[in-house]
Amino acid sequence: MRIIEPVRRWTLAATSTSSLALALIAATPAAATDGYFGSGYGAQAKGLGGGVIAYPQDSLALAVNPAAAAELGDRWDAGLQVFTPDRKAAYRGTALDASYNGNAQATSYIPEAGFVRQITPQWSVGVALYGNGGMITSYRSNPFARFGATGGAGVELQQLFISPTLAYRFAPGQSVGVSLNVAGQTFRARGISPFAGFSAAPANFTNNGVDTEFGYGVRLGYLGRVSSRLSVGAFWQSKTSFDAFHRYSGLFAEQGGFDAPSTYGLGAAYKATKALDLVLEWRRIDFSQVKSVGNSVAVLFAGKPFGANDGPGFGWRDINVVKLGAAYRLSPAWTLRAGYDHADNPIPANQTLLNILAPGVVTNHYAVGATWTRPSGLQFTGYAEVAPRHTVHGSGSIPPAFGGGNADISLGETVAGLSIGWKH
Repeated sequence: MRIIEPVRRWTLAATSTSSLALALIAATPAAATDGYFGSGYGAQAKGLGGGVIAYPQDSLALAVNPAAAAELGDRWDAGLQVFTPDRKAAYRGTALDASYNGNAQATSYIPEAGFVRQITPQWSVGVALYGNGGMITSYRSNPFARFGATGGAGVELQQLFISPTLAYRFAPGQSVGVSLNVAGQTFRARGISPFAGFSAAPANFTNNGVDTEFGYGVRLGYLGRVSSRLSVGAFWQSKTSFDAFHRYSGLFAEQGGFDAPSTYGLGAAYKATKALDLVLEWRRIDFSQVKSVGNSVAVLFAGKPFGANDGPGFGWRDINVVKLGAAYRLSPAWTLRAGYDHADNPIPANQTLLNILAPGVVTNHYAVGATWTRPSGLQFTGYAEVAPRHTVHGSGSIPPAFGGGNADISLGETVAGLSIGWKH
């Protein structure tokens, strides 16, 4: 078949980039976050608060809905995001209350790129390269020094996905797609030695440098035009199964297991007027299905050490995410955007002590953006996003064995980015 050879070459080219992935993971920290997943992928979607399931505008839409490849024609995109989180923690009701700043590593620069090619009227291929998510904290003054820790403290979790994609238009305005997620992730933890005594493998708990592992998963998508004004979409992404972090087999449940959880969602896009498009979508992220993320630290006191098959985790809950956006075509050259993203807080109040290392608690994101399109098809897109500080006040979060009291954690985020793209 005409489709087979181009797809075979495309998939081989994408999956042979593991060495490139290894180099780029270190440059791809977490972006604006829903939990620790990125709140949006692609500059045009980010200006809408991340809405893209039923409203693909650039090739990074493949990072959410692979069916988008059938509707984008031929195009490529490359962008860079500047991400500045503000991470803080505080002890309250303890013998020595104090606050801590986790911003020793303050600003990150995050690249992403995508490409889509229509190879027949029905078949399209593409690939997207992007940071799926992560979490970085860096405390010069160690919050765990009161328990005996020395030096600074923090974690660095970074995930890079490369998603070769195949999409099929089975009827006018009706498409399905599939992506293979070829993923890499790195992790480092430091400054948490007081808890190593509660580990099944204390030597593989903290201060072991950067560990890098690879994994695979799949993403399915649908995109359909219901009428001349209304489009709908859906996607499902499987759990991404990674090799275990062997250097941290005593920290994470299942001897270092740290998979990326499944996620899925529905979206709709409505053409309100000739110039105004409205976008609405819902997503679900199943953090609790990954034991190292979802297990409660309370299992430690039921006899399950860190690193055990059912060992303690960060206690994160599953979350729902709702995105609202509007795009207004001011002229043939200019499109303006605004959006709002609301995500549930995944961290319960009784799980805040360990999450001083991973305070992924922001709930509201506000975004604006604009695209300037040249007659040649060249596009320049900019966007900005703010997630106001959100604080989770601990409740029963420090066990009596560690002196009692509570840990409060907070996070705010500021994001700006630029991209260049071309559409045929």
